[in-house]
Amino acid sequence: MLRLLSLFIACFIINPVSATTLLVLGDSLSAGYQMPIEKAWPSLLPNVMADKGKPLTVVNGSISGDTTGNGLARLPQLLDEHQPSLVLIELGANDGLRGFPPSLIEGNLVSIIDQIKAANAKPLLMQIHILPNYGKRYTQAFSSLYPKIAQQHDVALMPFMLEPIMRDNPDWIMPDGLHPKPDAQPWIAEFVSHQLIKHL
Repeated sequence: MLRLLSLFIACFIINPVSATTLLVLGDSLSAGYQMPIEKAWPSLLPNVMADKGKPLTVVNGSISGDTTGNGLARLPQLLDEHQPSLVLIELGANDGLRGFPPSLIEGNLVSIIDQIKAANAKPLLMQIHILPNYGKRYTQAFSSLYPKIAQQHDVALMPFMLEPIMRDNPDWIMPDGLHPKPDAQPWIAEFVSHQLIKHL
């Protein structure tokens, strides 16, 4: 018994309970669309963070096709099961592609943020941009939701991870013009790591 107790104490010191867990609540942009999940950027992120001396456990709670409403519905179970320290909200693209009212998207994102805070976790909101399928007015209203929510609810706003790729490495985007290829995933993991370090 004493030996087991000593072993437990040693493990506690080496791997403290306070180790940071990140939950990625996202859609196909984070779920590894049309690729093995181990190649998706959330799967690569722990090694990138470890190389920077910031060990991180990553739970990828992303599902292709998810809207903010889907994420909101799934969130309570994810929070209860994984008890994350941080939650990266990468949602909204599918809402925008379907032309959902900005007020609905905003309400869902705010509810997600409130639930995360109530679980004593820190929400991080990723800016999302969409193609101008519904015209300039809707596209601008959609994009402006994210800084507005971040400011009003005191949440860190992370830049859209695909914006630099679409600008500088468009060949890393799939022919659909929406999803990053496997070649882009290591770059995205590095990009996200730089943002996360600011908030750890």
